[in-house]
Amino acid sequence: MSNTKTTSKAPITRRNSGESDKYSGESESPGLMIFEFLEDNEKSPDSSCNSGNSFDIDDFVENDDEEDENCYDGEGNTNRAFWESQEQLLQATLRRSTSLESKIRQATKDALRELNSEGVGCVCRRPVSDNCRNCMQNEISNRLRTAGHNCTICKSKWKGSPDIPSGEHTYLEVMDNTSSKRGETIRVVIELNFRAEFKMARASEEYNHLIHQLPEVFVGKAERLRALIKILCYAAKKCMEAKKMHMAPWRKHKYMQSKWFGKHEQINSTNSTLAPIMPVKHLDRPPKQRASMLTFDLLENMPSFHCSAAIRVV
Repeated sequence: MSNTKTTSKAPITRRNSGESDKYSGESESPGLMIFEFLEDNEKSPDSSCNSGNSFDIDDFVENDDEEDENCYDGEGNTNRAFWESQEQLLQATLRRSTSLESKIRQATKDALRELNSEGVGCVCRRPVSDNCRNCMQNEISNRLRTAGHNCTICKSKWKGSPDIPSGEHTYLEVMDNTSSKRGETIRVVIELNFRAEFKMARASEEYNHLIHQLPEVFVGKAERLRALIKILCYAAKKCMEAKKMHMAPWRKHKYMQSKWFGKHEQINSTNSTLAPIMPVKHLDRPPKQRASMLTFDLLENMPSFHCSAAIRVV
């Protein structure tokens, strides 16, 4: 006997992709961020794949946006096999790298290390390596362009629907037309907060283990990123199903894909030189006492001031 499932579409408000769920049980300081990158694990030129992946993710990962109640039976063996397969898919996708990706990845790594060691600041007077995402993207974009890469800041923006809310997201993009033998333009995406984009509050231990294998900073071709999004969103869906919890609309595959594959515009980066951060001491300084005309003692401070006696006129 099958139960009839009814769902009601509630209005979904706009969500900025910069807001991410807090990761339970762990606190991270952006100022002390350790930038992790994918190492180039190529054993031979044949191991590189210009098309991203030599296997079809669709053969292993189902469509996350489709309703599927019976694909997860909750048994221990099935649960373990599922997460093992997801980990294998994730590792297989991450380990593949082309020479172009490795070159841009190394340039990004060098730029981030320089920013951390120099301790430069930005127009909003915050450390670039600490809080200001916009200034950090701007500085990295300038340094990659100086290194010879056609890097720009992109801002994606999408409208809401009954399934997902509207939103926007900024990231870096490198367009290269010199590495392909066919003369095609290759798109490489740089996401400075990649791991944090997929963290969820109250996630299972298996899902958290999967997320911890992601690099903090992602540098890779668009095809590789698309495959990773599908793997991770499918894992997030199964995690929520196992915990019998509703999956937030901004965690769905369609929403996550819109961040890097939605309609976007390019933002020109500025070439302003960032100055060293100066310690801000005035924040700890006690407030300066100011005299108020309501409490100003005129007789004490103005001795020459005399008050005449009032004369009553009859």
